[in-house]
Amino acid sequence: MFKPLKIYIGLRYTRAKQRSGFISFISMTSMLGIALGVMALITVLSVMNGFEEQLREKILGMASHVTITEYQNSLKDWEGLGRQVESSESVVGWAPFVNAEVMLSANQRVSGGLLRGVLPSKETAVSDIASKMTVGQLSDLNPKKFEVILGHELAKHLGVGMGDKVTVITPKVTPTPAGILPRLRRFTVVGIFEVGMYEYDRNLALIHVEAGSKLLRLGDGVSGLRIKLDDMFRAPWVTRDLVKFLTPNFRISNWTMEHSNFFKAIKTEKRVMFIILMLIVAVAAFNIVSTLVMVVTDKRSEIAILRTLGFTPSSVMGVFMVQGIVIGVVGTAIGTALGIALALNVETIVPAIEHFFQVQFLPADIYYISDLPSKLNSSDVITIASYSFILSVLSTIYPAWQASRVNPAEALRYE
Repeated sequence: MFKPLKIYIGLRYTRAKQRSGFISFISMTSMLGIALGVMALITVLSVMNGFEEQLREKILGMASHVTITEYQNSLKDWEGLGRQVESSESVVGWAPFVNAEVMLSANQRVSGGLLRGVLPSKETAVSDIASKMTVGQLSDLNPKKFEVILGHELAKHLGVGMGDKVTVITPKVTPTPAGILPRLRRFTVVGIFEVGMYEYDRNLALIHVEAGSKLLRLGDGVSGLRIKLDDMFRAPWVTRDLVKFLTPNFRISNWTMEHSNFFKAIKTEKRVMFIILMLIVAVAAFNIVSTLVMVVTDKRSEIAILRTLGFTPSSVMGVFMVQGIVIGVVGTAIGTALGIALALNVETIVPAIEHFFQVQFLPADIYYISDLPSKLNSSDVITIASYSFILSVLSTIYPAWQASRVNPAEALRYE
């Protein structure tokens, strides 16, 4: 079906000027439509890949891969448990923590937040917080003093800086002769961090784990252990392994359980976006149908001459399929090249547009990530280009089949 003669004639039809400029215009429109659709699809999927990866890194840079807590809300022998967990395969670090939802007050301003007690010498093994410090150091937290490190947005909201006092109010109460009073403590700000994720920068406050245990009256205990793995995607398997040798009074969770709905939602959005943008490619590809139908009508006499010279119906069909496939291949190639170029440079192009027009596409107080990341996957490019090519081929079948059914006698009767 694809012998050199058919390819040669098909390419000549593609390059030749049509009697009607409208046919050439539709061909060009189809080609540009395919190119724009492929370019948009590659760029959007690359941005969504980058968004998912960066979001996962930011979340897991602060959260843990695996978390172990005790049902009694106070884990006493956390050091022994840590040594026991450390011997498990895939575990590269662990750290104790204390968690509590609190109110923070300063300068007549109040904000809810998450208070997390950490052990600075161990925390660096499970999170990236030490590298996110903009003022002070994580190691500045003193176990004998009540000191706090605030997120950048939280410190800004409270109007505090280094050395200022912040009052932490816990949900637990203390009975006094004057009645039931909330438990509170004044902390000194010794550092500020900025993760780049509004949820943490606005709501998280860090204190030393010993200060947290005193504040929440956990004695020598902690809320639990945070564990980091060499491969985060092994978390479900490691969780099952830990369950086997830990007693039933422990509760084990991992990031896939705590954030599963969030990442499933992102994957669903990617799938829906792929389908929607693929429809743009499909519309452009099926414009090839109208183009080839008009070409067949325009070339009826030439088809008849080819048939009288010995061309079979399948040969005629091959000629017009070549013409449609060329439109699809060229459009796909142009779109793929433009999509790759745009996806690789979107992190530079978008800030330039924002600066030029004085706008911000992703405000930090609304979106989890304020910049527009991009990650180009070769598998996505191959999939998109393949679907575009297949749609182009399918679009040529009907008009090419119509060309193969042209009756030479009928076509040449009035020529």
